[in-house]
Amino acid sequence: MKKGFLALMAGMALIAAGSAADAKDWSKMRIGTEGAYLPWNGLDASGKLVGFELDLGRDLCRRINAECEFIAQDWDGMIPALQSGKYDVIMAGMSVTPERRQVIDFAGPYAMDPVVFATLKGSKLLQQNLPDDKIDMAEISPDEQKQIDAVTKALKGKTVGVQVSTIHQNMLEQMPGIDMQTYDKVDNIGLDLVSGRIDAMLADRSAIEALIKAESGGANDITIFGPAFTRGVLGIGVGAGVRKADTDLREKLDKAIQEAAADGTITRLSTQWFGFDTSIR
Repeated sequence: MKKGFLALMAGMALIAAGSAADAKDWSKMRIGTEGAYLPWNGLDASGKLVGFELDLGRDLCRRINAECEFIAQDWDGMIPALQSGKYDVIMAGMSVTPERRQVIDFAGPYAMDPVVFATLKGSKLLQQNLPDDKIDMAEISPDEQKQIDAVTKALKGKTVGVQVSTIHQNMLEQMPGIDMQTYDKVDNIGLDLVSGRIDAMLADRSAIEALIKAESGGANDITIFGPAFTRGVLGIGVGAGVRKADTDLREKLDKAIQEAAADGTITRLSTQWFGFDTSIR
């Protein structure tokens, strides 16, 4: 028995040593972000990456004693680039959904932004007198379903723009009778809306408000209408995407996100960038 015990202990020591050797060094962390989705992430006039997630990412890196490097990546290649090792973390306004959790893991979520429709001032859609309540789609009440049905009816036969491979596309696909047009970037949806090539757009409230504030190309004529939607098909909030194998990194980021929420950092940064608190309560 003693010999067997010693052999077992020796074997466990070898496994532990192997695990330690295989463990990754997170003293340097590469973060992938889109750089085209302000106020979450974007480019300033000099071409520098800026935004809520850039500031939050630096704060999280500080908490786990890591040096940060941010890497710009087009949205439709975001998850494949993570899996191929181009970077270690996604912080790009990416909502945590069951579908995405099938291929990657998430730390957080760290923020939630309501999803809204927008059109141009003077549009007949604004004459529908649609409700502007907040609808939590995780548990839809009969009254909320009536509001969703009213929005679907008002948009029937209309063309609505969304960014491809997003929760917004998922939501619109569940609203029958609406013609959907997909785009690579929210900015391009805004351009087509202003030019009259589409009737409305669906995106995060903060992204639409950023278009309006930019006042470029007639974007100040864009206006939000209808209810504000959260959860359900839209996910449980925005999180930091990591590879499934990197459980140690996910745990480090989870702890850092919890600390940043508890000490008010996420509230402060989101209020600075969004004008309202997007933290998860």
